[in-house]
Amino acid sequence: MEELAIKLLAEGIQKKVVSPGKGELSTFPDGTKVIFHYRSSLCDGTVLDDSRTMGGRSKPMELILGKKFKLAVWERVIATMREEEVADFTCDVKHTALYPLVSQSLRNISAGKDPLEGQRHCCGIAQIHSHHSLGHCDLDQLQANPHPLVFTLELMEVLTPGSFRLDIWAMTDEEKLEVVPQIHVEGNALYKKGDVKEAAEKYHNAIACLKNLQMKERPGEEGWIKLDLMITPLMLNYCQCQLVQGQYYEVLDHCSSIISKYEDNMKAYFKRAKAHAAVWNETEARADFAKVVELDLSLGLSVAKELRAMEERIRSKEKEEKGRYKSLFSYDSNVLATATTG
Repeated sequence: MEELAIKLLAEGIQKKVVSPGKGELSTFPDGTKVIFHYRSSLCDGTVLDDSRTMGGRSKPMELILGKKFKLAVWERVIATMREEEVADFTCDVKHTALYPLVSQSLRNISAGKDPLEGQRHCCGIAQIHSHHSLGHCDLDQLQANPHPLVFTLELMEVLTPGSFRLDIWAMTDEEKLEVVPQIHVEGNALYKKGDVKEAAEKYHNAIACLKNLQMKERPGEEGWIKLDLMITPLMLNYCQCQLVQGQYYEVLDHCSSIISKYEDNMKAYFKRAKAHAAVWNETEARADFAKVVELDLSLGLSVAKELRAMEERIRSKEKEEKGRYKSLFSYDSNVLATATTG
């Protein structure tokens, strides 16, 4: 271990074991999957990212070694750890220059966004010098003025090549196209079981995978359109999950985007109508429900049921508001009478 520590020091990496792991040190051949928690901090202790709290949940990082991950130093230091080991790694600037871009992607993923959202189509080094905002003040500052960073890693599991299904981000383009239909089926099964949140995550992963491929195509051309036709049903399923979870404005955005491209997509109109109704946009909801019936007459009864439910909610809301105003005016009259007799 001393020899390993000396090698790391020579590379500009200082390791401090916080809690020793168990078992023998793996050889970590290319294709090994490592699952670990991380906390990234400035040397003064300021925390930038923590996988245990990012996005309001605890989700460990999964990394396939040998796939040219943008932050190469993580692969380097993980290879010095045993399972269940916790260690601090203080890394020189030469190892951390690309961290702002990596952090942006990780934050996007935790927020349910495309990991590449907000990044320009150029290499990492070019992006560093482009003065392009990453959308986070702390990352913009770190990009403009790189610092050494401390990575606190807890290695939870090491999986040998062939013992697991590849993570989407580690797949080739061909592997992504092959696995998306399978993920779609898994999402459908989870939704039927009532595991809506997990189903939404499946659909989101498949969508992000296809959008990553779509970025390599020219908009409007055959390859781009083919991928978009694969994305659309996944997006509609994702929107259904978000409707159930009360994320109405996200549903409005996604369905409007679909309708802007496919004006006869009845399902997009139906889901958008429900979202409008949920956020009290009565006029917009009625227009979308009318479009649903125009596109599919067989849904007339279903639409009528949705309209009755919306109207009942509106009446209930109006009654509640009238009661609130009546109480307010009654209170004001009492205060006025008291003031007058006083």
